[in-house]
Amino acid sequence: MYEPTQLRTFLAVAQTLSFTQAARRLGLRQSTVSQHVRRLEEATGRPLFVRDTHGVELTEDGEAMLGFARSILEAHERAAAFFTGTRLRGRLRFGASEDFVATRLPEILEGFRREHPEVDLELTVELSGTLQARLEAGRLDLILAKRRGDQPELGGEELVWQDTLVWIGAPRLRLDPDRPVPLIVFPPPGISRARAFEALQAQGRPWRIACTSTSLSANVAAARAGLGVMAHTRGLMPPGLVELPARAGLPELGAVDFVLRKGRRRGTTQDAADALAAAILAGGDRLQRPRGGPRHDT
Repeated sequence: MYEPTQLRTFLAVAQTLSFTQAARRLGLRQSTVSQHVRRLEEATGRPLFVRDTHGVELTEDGEAMLGFARSILEAHERAAAFFTGTRLRGRLRFGASEDFVATRLPEILEGFRREHPEVDLELTVELSGTLQARLEAGRLDLILAKRRGDQPELGGEELVWQDTLVWIGAPRLRLDPDRPVPLIVFPPPGISRARAFEALQAQGRPWRIACTSTSLSANVAAARAGLGVMAHTRGLMPPGLVELPARAGLPELGAVDFVLRKGRRRGTTQDAADALAAAILAGGDRLQRPRGGPRHDT
């Protein structure tokens, strides 16, 4: 009843909330993406997206279709692998940024390990800038990382989704406009750290470092304790923290992209990297919410 090609297109639009970005990811024309979605909506008899001048949003039926689409595509891929006799093997060095520690990425990795038990998957969790450097040095085969939305694309990138950096802190936190902004940051080369410094400097607002840690959990704990504010992705808001209102007077931080990027290795490693990248793209909507928390679309 439901064509796999149309389901893949649906997932791409659902994860990016953009027909343009979905077309770019899939290497299709935007008109083709629209056609796939229209045919899927005709097959279901339900609208899956609400489209207006402000953007694209999933309907309730679209939210329900997310789970069905993933299940159908996973079954399709298992059947194809069984009848073609292809089994992935080898070592795959995968790096994920700290942003995904509290998301449902482990579920995606668990599914990949179940489907490809002969792949030796090695996971590295680091800052995005560090992951990019290790990929360039040939020490990783695939990374899931973020980059600033105003930076040019790098080779081999695939967009998973776009989001916005915002200021977050404890619900009762109040900033004194006459005192430096207390910042909770990752160490260099943290992308959110650099953007926070640049935005405050451009505004002429002084700041001080209240907490520095390579651990997202430690920084979140410091923020919950009211030690300061963090520059963080809106769609991955940790529980117990809130976005600071405009009256706080802090500058805008701009967009951020979450991307997959592959290394230069070929053969079995490339095949395994392609398979994991496909699994992450298919389940990308599960990364856009903390475990146990609500979804925040931007």
